[in-house]
Amino acid sequence: MMLMATAFPVCSQRSAPQMALDVLPSSSPSPCAFLPGRSSLGMLGRAVGAVQGDLEGFGAGSVLALWCHRLEEVPLEVLRQRESKWLDMLNNWDKWMAKKHKKIRLRCQKGIPPSLRGRAWQYLSGSKVKLEQNIGKFDELDLLTGDPKWLDVIERDLHRQFPFHEMFVSRGGHGQQDLFRVLKAYTLYRPEEGYCQAQAPIAAVLLMHMPAEQAFWCLVQICEKYLPGYYSEKLEAIQLDGQILFSLLHKVSPVAYKHLSKQKIDPILYMTEWFMCAFSRTLPWSSVLRVWDMFFCEGVKIIFRVGLVLLKHTLGSSDKLKSCQGQYETMERLRALSPKIMQETFLVQEVIELPVTERQIEREHLIQLKKWRETHGELQCKSPPRLHGAKAISEAEPPPRKALEPVPSIIVSPGPAPVPKARKSKEKSREKSPASPANGPGAEGHGAPSSARELLHPQASPHHQSKESLSSRESEDTYL
Repeated sequence: MMLMATAFPVCSQRSAPQMALDVLPSSSPSPCAFLPGRSSLGMLGRAVGAVQGDLEGFGAGSVLALWCHRLEEVPLEVLRQRESKWLDMLNNWDKWMAKKHKKIRLRCQKGIPPSLRGRAWQYLSGSKVKLEQNIGKFDELDLLTGDPKWLDVIERDLHRQFPFHEMFVSRGGHGQQDLFRVLKAYTLYRPEEGYCQAQAPIAAVLLMHMPAEQAFWCLVQICEKYLPGYYSEKLEAIQLDGQILFSLLHKVSPVAYKHLSKQKIDPILYMTEWFMCAFSRTLPWSSVLRVWDMFFCEGVKIIFRVGLVLLKHTLGSSDKLKSCQGQYETMERLRALSPKIMQETFLVQEVIELPVTERQIEREHLIQLKKWRETHGELQCKSPPRLHGAKAISEAEPPPRKALEPVPSIIVSPGPAPVPKARKSKEKSREKSPASPANGPGAEGHGAPSSARELLHPQASPHHQSKESLSSRESEDTYL
C-alpha cells in the first residue's frame, strides 16, 4: 500500500486541476519516451528507413518514425482521383458546404490527400474566413513583445514538440521560431487565457501543414470553436468533458466503466492529455492525421469517440482486466496502449461506427453542468458554446454574401444603348417633322432610367464598384 501511494498520486488530496497538470507537466515526454532507446533499434531503423524513407517529415531512422505504423497504402491512381475531387470541393467550398456536407464528411472519413490537408483544415475550421476578416492582425501581434511570464514558458517548451521532426529538430530553427511566434501571438490575442502547454503540440501539428499566419488562425478556431475553455487556467471545461466521457463509457463499455469506478480513477487522470492535445501525443502519426481530418469536419465528438474506443478495447473485457487489477496497473495500461487498437485502419473504422452523437454529448453536458453547479458553484471561465464541426461553424459565421456572387464572364463596354431597326425608321420619319425635346427620341435614348443603365453597364452598379467583390485577381483559394 505504501508503494502504491508513492508511485501513483491518485490518493493525494490535491485538487483535480492540479492533478491534471501533473498528468501534463512542462517536462512531459513525447510519445517516444515510452519506446525502446534509439540505440536498441539499430539496424532495424535503417532497414525500415530504406523501405519507407522519410515519414511525413520525421527522420526515417528516428524512434517516432518506427513507432508510427505504416501509412495506409493508397494506390497512386486513387490518390490522384481524391485530389481532383478535393480540389473541386475547395474551389466551390460554399456550395459544397451548403448542399453536400454529408459528402464532405464521407471524404474526410476516407482521409484528406496529404497535398491538400493543410488547405482543407483551414476551410473546414473556418480559419480561412477568419484570416480574411483580420488581414494584418497576425503581423501586428507578431511585432509586439509579449508578456515575459508567458514567453519564458513558451521558450522552454519549444524543443519538446516533435523533436524528431525535421521542422523542430534544431534549436532556433525555422520550425521552433514559427512555433514561438504562433504561441506568443495567441497570448496577445487572448491575454485573459495566456498560454497553456497543451497548445504547443496542437500548434506544432498545424505548422507542419501550413504557414505561421494560417496556423495561428487555425489555432484560434480550435481554442474558441472546437474546444472552448480547454486551455483556461482552472481547466473547468476539461473536467466537465471528463465526466461526460465517463458517463458515455457506461453505455459504450459497462465493463470498463465498472472497473474504473471500482478503482476510483478520476477521468481527468487519463483523458487530459488525450483531449487537450487532440491525441497528437498519444496515437501513431498516421492515425493522428486521420483523426484530425474527421475532427475538423465533425467536431469534438470525434475526440470523445476515440477516447471511448481506446477505453473499450483496453479495459472492456474480463480477459483484458486480468493484468490490471489495481490502480497502478490500470494507469500503466492506459499509458502504454496496445499498438493494435491505435492502428490507423482499425481505429478509424471503430470511430466511424461508434454511435455517439452531438445530441448525446450536449445532453450529457447539461447533466454534468448541473452537477458541477451543485458541488462547485458557477463556472469561473465563461467560454462560448462549442460548435460541432465545420457545418456548425459555417452556419454560425457565414462568409460575406458578396463572396458568393459570381463575376460576370462578359462585361459590356460603356456606350450608347443600341436602337432597334424598327425604331430607326420611325426616327427618320419624325426628323422631317418638328418634335418637342421632352417627347423626342433623344430623351428616350439619352435619358434612359438608371436601372436600365446599370443592366447595360454593370461597372456602374455599386456591387461592381465594391472592393470586396471577387475578381480574376483572386487566388485559387477563392471560395467561388
